[in-house]
Amino acid sequence: MLRHLLAPPRALPPGEPSVLRVLERLGSLQFDPLEIAGRNHDLVLQARIAGYRREMTDALLYERRLLFEAYNKGLSLLPTAELPFYRLTWDRARDRHAAGTFDEHAPLVEELLDRIRRDGRLSSTDVEPRASIDWYWRPTNQVRAILEALAEAGILGIAGRDGNRRVYDLAERLFPAGLLAERRTVREQARHRLLSRYRANGLLGAGGQAELWIGTGRAAPDPAHAEHPTRTELRAELIAEGALVPVLVEGLRGQRLVVASDLSALEQAATEITLGSPPGDAASAVSFLGPLDPLCWDRDLLRGLFGFDYVWEVYVPPTRRRWGYYVLPILFGDRLVGRIEPRFDRPARAVRVLGTWWEPDFDPLEADGFVPAFASALGAYRAFGGATRVTFPRDRSSRALAGAVARAG
Repeated sequence: MLRHLLAPPRALPPGEPSVLRVLERLGSLQFDPLEIAGRNHDLVLQARIAGYRREMTDALLYERRLLFEAYNKGLSLLPTAELPFYRLTWDRARDRHAAGTFDEHAPLVEELLDRIRRDGRLSSTDVEPRASIDWYWRPTNQVRAILEALAEAGILGIAGRDGNRRVYDLAERLFPAGLLAERRTVREQARHRLLSRYRANGLLGAGGQAELWIGTGRAAPDPAHAEHPTRTELRAELIAEGALVPVLVEGLRGQRLVVASDLSALEQAATEITLGSPPGDAASAVSFLGPLDPLCWDRDLLRGLFGFDYVWEVYVPPTRRRWGYYVLPILFGDRLVGRIEPRFDRPARAVRVLGTWWEPDFDPLEADGFVPAFASALGAYRAFGGATRVTFPRDRSSRALAGAVARAG
C-alpha cells in the first residue's frame, strides 16, 4: 500500500501536482469511458488525492498537455514526456492502415485532414455521417472510423473530449516538435513498456492472465515482428541490470519482481510488520478502488496475497454475476474487506449504494475503526461526484450499516 500511495488513502493534497505524482509513481492509468461510478482513472486518483476533482486531470490532458492518451495496457493516460517510448504503436498502426484503411478511403482521409488543417479541431459529429463500414467489433460510421484510424497512427491526437466523444487535432499542434521528432529504438520502447507494467502494479511475476501483458510483445519470438525482443528476454535484461529485483513473498508460489526504486518502500513495510504498525504508521482508513486500479490488475495476486477474489463483472451476463454491474473493492488499511456498488444519480445529486458485500471473516459493524473510516470514504466519494447525499438499499443489513454511518457523521 505504501508504494501505491494508499497508506493511508487520500493523503496527497488536492491539485494537479498530486495527479502528476501518482503518474510518476504508477507510470500509466487505464482509461475506460464508462462513468457509472466515475471513470476508472478518476477513481484511481480519487483514492489517493484529497479533494480530487476530474477537472484536475482534464486540465493536464487537454490544456497543459503534460499527459496524453495512448495505448499501453489498453487506452491509458501517460506522461507526455514519455511519448517517444510509445511511438511504436503509432508507427505500426500507420503502416497497417496505409496498406488498407487509408488507401481504401483516401478521399475521406484527405477531406478530414484538409478540414482540420483549415478549420481546427473536429469530432465525428461535426461531419455529415457516411455509410457504415466494418470496423473492429461492429460496423461504424466511416467518419468516426477514419478519425480513429488517424489517431491510432499518430497523425491526429485527442485534443479534448465532449463527454466521451473524442475531439481531434493534428498531432503537431498538440505536442512539441522536438518530442515528436525524437526516436527510440524498438528495443528501448519495448523495454520501457514492459517496465511500465512492473511500475504500475509493483509486484508482478513473469506470468498471470494474458491481459497483464497486452502491448508488451510476446513471451516467445513473434515471426511477424522479428525485430521485437521477447518479454522473456527483456525481463531477464532488466533483472540483470538491477532495474527489477526478484523477491519471494510468503504464501505465493514463484518469484515476484519489484522495481528497484521501490525497495525503500518494501523495507519500510517489512519494518512496520515487525513492529506491528499499520501501513504508513497511520490509522487504518477506507478507500474504494477503481476496477482497473493497478493494485487490482493481477487477480491471482489478489487471491494469493489478500485472499480476495475480484472479477470486474461489467461484461459478465447479468445471470452469471456474483455481485453487480460496476462493483469496486473496499480497502481498509492493508486488507481488502468487501465490495461496494455505488452509482451516481446526477439529477438527484445523490450517491446510490446499490449493494455491499463483505468477506466471510469481516463484520463492518464490529471491526474496530471501520465505520468512521467508511463514512469518511463515502463523504470523500460523494464530494468527488458533486452529490449531496448517500442512499442505501432498504434491506436489514444495509439499514444497519446506513444507521451506523449516519451516527459516525
